[in-house]
Amino acid sequence: MLLTDLINDVHPLAIQGSAAVAIRSLGLSSQTVEEGQLFFALRGETTDGHRFIGDATAAGATAVICERLPTNIDPCACYVVVKDSRAAMGVIAATFYGHPSRWVKVVGITGTNGKTTTATLLYRLFRALGHKAGLLSTVANYVDDREVAATHTTPDAITLNRLLSEMTLVGCSCCFMEVSSHAIVQERIAGLNFAGALFSNITHDHLDYHKTFSDYIRAKKTFFDRLSRHAFALLNVDDRNGRLMGQNTNAAVKTYALHTWADFRARIVENAFDGMQLHIDGMDVWTPLIGTFNAYNLLAAYATAQLLGADKHEALRLLSAIPPVAGRFETLRGADNITVIVDYAHTPDALQNVLRTINDIRRDERLITVVGCGGNRDTAKRPLMAQIAAAHSDRVIFTSDNPRFEDPEAILHDMKAGLDTAQRTQSLFITDRREAIRTALMLAQPAGAIVLIAGKGHEKYQEVNGLRTAFDDVEVAKEMLEGIKK
Repeated sequence: MLLTDLINDVHPLAIQGSAAVAIRSLGLSSQTVEEGQLFFALRGETTDGHRFIGDATAAGATAVICERLPTNIDPCACYVVVKDSRAAMGVIAATFYGHPSRWVKVVGITGTNGKTTTATLLYRLFRALGHKAGLLSTVANYVDDREVAATHTTPDAITLNRLLSEMTLVGCSCCFMEVSSHAIVQERIAGLNFAGALFSNITHDHLDYHKTFSDYIRAKKTFFDRLSRHAFALLNVDDRNGRLMGQNTNAAVKTYALHTWADFRARIVENAFDGMQLHIDGMDVWTPLIGTFNAYNLLAAYATAQLLGADKHEALRLLSAIPPVAGRFETLRGADNITVIVDYAHTPDALQNVLRTINDIRRDERLITVVGCGGNRDTAKRPLMAQIAAAHSDRVIFTSDNPRFEDPEAILHDMKAGLDTAQRTQSLFITDRREAIRTALMLAQPAGAIVLIAGKGHEKYQEVNGLRTAFDDVEVAKEMLEGIKK
């Protein structure tokens, strides 16, 4: 495809060189440049891609999208100056791959919690309904039944459009994707056409990036502000910011809730460790999903299915058979009446929701919580999460999550600041996560207890000093439960 065709809709500020050149591929890393590639120079938080323009053209890049011209111009390359390289990348990627979101119905799910579960429920539901479908999520990406490894909650614009293009080639009619606040601000979804957007909730998270809660809310709202009049906006109006998301949108606004009047409503009839019974739209359904947060997720999936034209009875019947998503309130049973629950809860609100769910269901079993906080991320939530864990558990073991480049002991020190003297006395601080889990299971014997392992969920690694080593909370817990049986 010619560069002139690709830049029609990006309104260049300047063009240096001939734009009548063929573009064979798109790229944003100077280390993977191919001959005939269009290279995007992006400004990041720590690195500016403009520094690597020379490397890219030397490696064969035919053209460059940038926000300022480099000092040294390669006479064989074309330089297109734009106001925002990220936004231009989204528009150009959509054009390069044939605007796949015009052919696949793309539904984006945004919010602090519930994105992965809701997107996965919808993907599994529509495949069960007989549709070819795609999934773009934190856990994994799927092009119908083919799994593609996920590296971000929302991929970059080039990867997004490439995957959507692959979905069109295999006949997918719909795609369900998580839309993170980072992706919205960084224009990863620029150029995409959304058939619908779903708002789950918004709570304290990512303030290391957005700086203020108002900025975080504004990022989410931007997604809805940009929807077309042909799309729908499905909003959780039990969340106080739910209706705010629908202000100024051109989309058709629909609502869902458990406690407030809404277009789609549900009520929890019974909640247990093996599932819950819900009353939705005049129908009763039993689901293996557990907890109020999953009632919202299932209701959101059901409502979305209705808005996409699915039969409500068939949708609810199939939803009731879908198992929990990996690492989301995943329950393991062991000897001595030990129940282990592995959950991705890594925000104060998510942790509180999981703990409240457990406390609502349990009888006289003790609750032991294993939890930590990630390094190089929002530090303000650390004392809050410690406080919540201690307030809702009989015993807490604070440990490492993904310390990344931070000192694990320093992270635990930040968490300890949220505890009073009595809570500190009742808590253990064990940096080694495997040892923390082993200790929790030892404390659960012999009378039995519930052990919550929070924070990492589906992740199969632990990141320390930039290195990822194999670590899976579920597998570690299974291994140790087997040892208890023996």
